[in-house]
Amino acid sequence: MAGALAAAHYADQAAQVDSIVNACDRLARDTFRIRCHAPAIASQIQPGQFVMIRLAGQSDPLIGRALALWDVVHGSSGQPEEIELVFIAKGKFTTLLAAQGPGTAVTIWGPLGNGFSQAPVDHLLMVAGGIGQTPFLALAKAALGRAHYGRRPAATPFARQVTLVYGTRSADLLAGVDQFEAVGCRTHLCTDDGSWAPKLRVPDLLAQVLDELGPSDCRIACCGPEPMMERVAELSSARRIPCEISLETPMACGIGICFSCVAKIRQSDGQWDYKRTCVEGPIFAAEQIVW
Repeated sequence: MAGALAAAHYADQAAQVDSIVNACDRLARDTFRIRCHAPAIASQIQPGQFVMIRLAGQSDPLIGRALALWDVVHGSSGQPEEIELVFIAKGKFTTLLAAQGPGTAVTIWGPLGNGFSQAPVDHLLMVAGGIGQTPFLALAKAALGRAHYGRRPAATPFARQVTLVYGTRSADLLAGVDQFEAVGCRTHLCTDDGSWAPKLRVPDLLAQVLDELGPSDCRIACCGPEPMMERVAELSSARRIPCEISLETPMACGIGICFSCVAKIRQSDGQWDYKRTCVEGPIFAAEQIVW
């Protein structure tokens, strides 16, 4: 299929699951991790993909929320059974989800979107701002061979080293850092207010890390606020480092019908066209994005 509406990741194979929140844990200020029973999704989803989730049987809020995969949980048989999702309780939906906690009935559809590249690389740098760390735990585990996802037959490492460069407004918003360190990630952290030193913006911390690394075979994966991602894209371009950006464009349907999540994406002829983040993305090569 070709043309403006072509996409490699349509939702034809996505499953819709009625589930229950089995666990809800606080990871940081206003930041929660939920675990939901969804074997049909857990067995297929890849790092970088996402699901749409809404409160079952409720019309307010009506529209689902897109949440990236945090991790997959295997059952006693060794088969993937549950998915974990991390979010900040901020709007109506996420506030309700966090407040209701375990036992909440939800409807989930996915997996949706594409996923991060798993091409071999010596050093994978994951760059996150705000809540942008949420797609990266599964990516780190896959890269280091600590876990496998979807149809991959076994855990096979594709990076020798993985580093997380991660910043938030204040230290009490840093979420899940211990899990990244537990799987073998090096972490470099910063905050806007200096409550966790150094007082830096994420792109500036990334520049320091790259200066320390020197010339190397590395690739960047980035997610977070758009101004931060734009600066990371500029930095990667200047240093000729391949960079993938996971856009956080607000979505309404998640399956390409409503066209509410379009982004300006540069085409092979140098012109740009609108592409739907939910099916052509959410991950794009940094040089494709028209900021």
